[in-house]
Amino acid sequence: MSVQQREIGRRALLEEIRSSGRIPRIDLSVKTGISRATVTTITADLLREGLIEEVSDDSPNKDARRGRPRVDLQIRGAAHLIVGAKISNRSLSMVLLDFSGAQIADLEFELEKSVFSAPDLSHVLAKATDQLAQEAGYHLGDISGLGVGIAGIVDAPRGFVHWSPSLDARNVEFSDVLHAELGVPVFVDNDANLVAVAEKYFGLGKTHSDFIVVTIESGVGMGIVIGDEIYRGTRGCGAEFGHTKVHLDGAMCRCGQRGCLEAYVADYALLREATFAGGENVEGDVEELLSAARDGDTMARSIVERAGRMFAMGLANIVNIFDPELIILSGEQMRFDHLYAEEVIQAMRRSIVQVDKAPPEVKIHKWGDSMWAMGAAAYALDMIAEQAAIGSQPHAE
Repeated sequence: MSVQQREIGRRALLEEIRSSGRIPRIDLSVKTGISRATVTTITADLLREGLIEEVSDDSPNKDARRGRPRVDLQIRGAAHLIVGAKISNRSLSMVLLDFSGAQIADLEFELEKSVFSAPDLSHVLAKATDQLAQEAGYHLGDISGLGVGIAGIVDAPRGFVHWSPSLDARNVEFSDVLHAELGVPVFVDNDANLVAVAEKYFGLGKTHSDFIVVTIESGVGMGIVIGDEIYRGTRGCGAEFGHTKVHLDGAMCRCGQRGCLEAYVADYALLREATFAGGENVEGDVEELLSAARDGDTMARSIVERAGRMFAMGLANIVNIFDPELIILSGEQMRFDHLYAEEVIQAMRRSIVQVDKAPPEVKIHKWGDSMWAMGAAAYALDMIAEQAAIGSQPHAE
């Protein structure tokens, strides 16, 4: 067997074991198309390296001829520890997973400010990672990898942040800066992409190979899953839904351009519009503005209704371009209903190409930042598993 064939076989078998939970060798051969002899050889290597383990099937379905229970294979959770982190406006959400994907611990870490230099933010992440590990009874040196979700435009394969509202500079080799601080492999991606990863592994996307996630928080993001893979674009700039243009020479967006969708529907945009229109600051509270709209305040209602129209236009554009089976709306603003009210969804449906089939299903998923961190951890777990499959990542003792 060539080195390339062995690597391909290791990848396929590890992935099948991960996705199955536990599986006998004979089923591995059937599902992957790899011969039984090769399955035996490769799984023996994986067992010796501590990446998988044997478990007995205690069910009544036993091998009657041999009189002993069937032996399955499963991922050995203790092989690696993975941390996922979601950087929000003023907080950091973190989770600790083992190699099987089981959650061990989580942590919410308050940030003193919303914008950092890359070294300062790396120091904060290192401190929080160390605290999370210690609270679970481990040390920073026990961590095999860190996945980080950050808002902005990210070249994920390089861990390169072109722009982020959390960083005070553009074009940052963020994964390299983090790696130098922590001393472990670091995998950085756009936070909305990692919400899509979380939906794929743990949420509403588990039964779908193609779906789109739209996130609404301090900004607007999108994650696209096509054929069970995240679509990022050739420059890492794909799926920037919040920065699609909905108004020529329109409102200023925090990315520096005008007319972006985000500049009309994000929380900072709503508050800015309220300040300009009413001459008074609503004390930085979106909920106060939305409450005023519900109570009939003319100015507040006008701002909120325009945000709904802009959002419906953006969703219609997504449907007309991708024609997805499912759209998942997620994020902090899902605790409010102004962007997924029935009139907004109906406006979207009126603006899409009409054919003799039902429009895409729109679902709301109101989960917290910890699940965003789960997506970051799952992304890092994929990368560590890939390194383990090709033998470039030492296994834990």
